Amino acid sequence: MSGQFEAEVEIDRPIEQVFEFLADGENDPKFSPRVMAIKKTTGGPTSVGTVYRSVVKDAGMKTRREFRITTYSPPTRIRWEETSKNLITGAEGGYDLTPLPDGHTQLRVYNVLEGHGVGKLLEGIAVGAARKDADAFARRIKTAVEAG
Repeated sequence: MSGQFEAEVEIDRPIEQVFEFLADGENDPKFSPRVMAIKKTTGGPTSVGTVYRSVVKDAGMKTRREFRITTYSPPTRIRWEETSKNLITGAEGGYDLTPLPDGHTQLRVYNVLEGHGVGKLLEGIAVGAARKDADAFARRIKTAVEAG
């Protein structure tokens, strides 16, 4: 069993600029307060197969996470999967970007959360909290991208 959250936001920047910002996973702490540290562990520019390792804090607990880019289609789509196994993982997530006529970009962000072991009991709570924060999360991305 798993659960998904998603949100959309309009960003006052061209699609290429938004894509470039989001493609660099090391920007995540600029909009996700739960990400304490993140580092790309593979060489070269971000592409399919790029791996990021992070330390995040959820519900007062620090966990180590590892994500792999599974789809990289500039400037419209990025997908990832979490390869680490924690109580709750991001089984799949992504960004969909659409250019708007005024030079702005429509961003859709989503994540599919999945519980493992005892985490299956916590999955509903985690998904509910993520859904509750989804619009604010999208606005934090907007603010970070527009700040440059």
